Amino acid sequence: MAANELAKLASAVERQTATDGAHDTAVPALRLYRFSAISDLAAVVYEPSFCIVAQGAKEILLADETYRYDPAHSLLVSVDLPVAARVVEASPSRPCLVVRISLNLATVGELMADGLSVPPLGSPARGLAVSPVEPLLLDAVGRLVGLLDSPQDIAPLTPLVLREITYRVLSGPQGSRLRQIAAAGAPAQRIARAIRWLKDHFADPLQIKSLAKHVRMSPSAFHLHFKGVTAMSPLQYQKQLRLQEARRLMLGEGFDAAEASFRVGYESPSQFSREYRRMFGAPPRQDVAALKVEV
Repeated sequence: MAANELAKLASAVERQTATDGAHDTAVPALRLYRFSAISDLAAVVYEPSFCIVAQGAKEILLADETYRYDPAHSLLVSVDLPVAARVVEASPSRPCLVVRISLNLATVGELMADGLSVPPLGSPARGLAVSPVEPLLLDAVGRLVGLLDSPQDIAPLTPLVLREITYRVLSGPQGSRLRQIAAAGAPAQRIARAIRWLKDHFADPLQIKSLAKHVRMSPSAFHLHFKGVTAMSPLQYQKQLRLQEARRLMLGEGFDAAEASFRVGYESPSQFSREYRRMFGAPPRQDVAALKVEV
């Protein structure tokens, strides 16, 4: 049954993605991807979302952890996380096809307020997890993608199907990860607030004590729980955000390395160059030149 549903989902995604790359859809929360070849690691920031590979396979690197997901597994991301991702199974005749659904944490809170029974809270869990795809959840995702073939049904039915998908995720094996982020006062919810602050202020100097106080945690508890959720320290998290934004500025807006490093908060160009090379494998100018050739 699951194999048939996956085959139907892959066919639906392929109909909507004539070319490789990311495809926005008439459903704002739904984005589809098609890749006809395996790829190198690419640095990205994953936002809270639920993803299914309908065909092919992808690999995600979070700090020193590796996650693989394919048609037998789904990916859940509960907080914004800087990661490296690559396609590991794809070909022109059988492209890698991915469905990404943005999760609305307000809907998670509403379902919890309605009395949804979910596992009890424990220590903050990692903000990224891979688990087997459950048939009912796969069916709901298939119906959401299927709405793209019936434009007249999108407006009235999308909110209902998205709510069902959120319900299925929340009541499934990884539901506690979402509950922790949405539960007021829970350590993971406070870490989620800190992550949002870091995303908005990544170019500012990071004062751990100040940020811990902002989310009402002691510095030691803040460090412990932040690493529990993100697999990295707050400083490592900030560094990844800074370097990814610097790369975007150089590639997309024509900044040189010095301008980009200053814009994202670096005071030392040499430190920026060292850390950039460590993360992307080449100095800024060489890396951006290679990326432009690929494009």
